[in-house]
Amino acid sequence: MSLPQRYATPAQTRPAVPGQRPAGYAPAGGRLPVAGLQGQRPAGMRPMAQPQGMRPVAPAPRPAVSFLTVAEVAAIMRVSKMTVYRLVHGGEMAAVRVGRSFRVPETAVREYLSDARTDVA
Repeated sequence: MSLPQRYATPAQTRPAVPGQRPAGYAPAGGRLPVAGLQGQRPAGMRPMAQPQGMRPVAPAPRPAVSFLTVAEVAAIMRVSKMTVYRLVHGGEMAAVRVGRSFRVPETAVREYLSDARTDVA
């Protein structure tokens, strides 16, 4: 016993490459697309043309920021991880939360250590 077909027309095969039409494809009305227009994006998705004589402005390069884990900060400062967590939660050291963990910028560690120095007479 076979299952009933959903559609009266025969099923079209899937294209071998995404974006290509299956073999034997004919659009509504039987007209084929104009040659040379295949592969182009719709008009609403084309990038805007730049005015003549103007060059795009490159964004200014950002300084590289390296982040440290809480364990790495604790090793640098020679304290426990809990001490670093207390500093982060207390707002004394800047940190970024990534998922369930924290990442501390190297600059934040340097700033904290330079502010925490005390001169001993």
